[in-house]
Amino acid sequence: MAIDDLLFTALLVCASCIILGIVRPRWPWRWVITVGVFIPVTEFMTFLIMTVKPSRAQIYGSLLAFFPGIAGAYGGSVLRTVLENLKSGK
Repeated sequence: MAIDDLLFTALLVCASCIILGIVRPRWPWRWVITVGVFIPVTEFMTFLIMTVKPSRAQIYGSLLAFFPGIAGAYGGSVLRTVLENLKSGK
């Protein structure tokens, strides 16, 4: 079984970074690093372990998963800040 859909991976990275950005909005960049680092590591481990090897483009493309993570983490952080400001009446 092989799942080669990078868009699904980007969706999972974005969703998890949104949730983490909402929960802890102070430094959203740390969620990008925490979540995003596992995508290239997983691709590399797949290359070492599995018999069906990912292509070089897939490995380099896995680094692009940081971009939806950035959007999600900062979007979640901004959403939390806006909701807190609305709740406090500022």
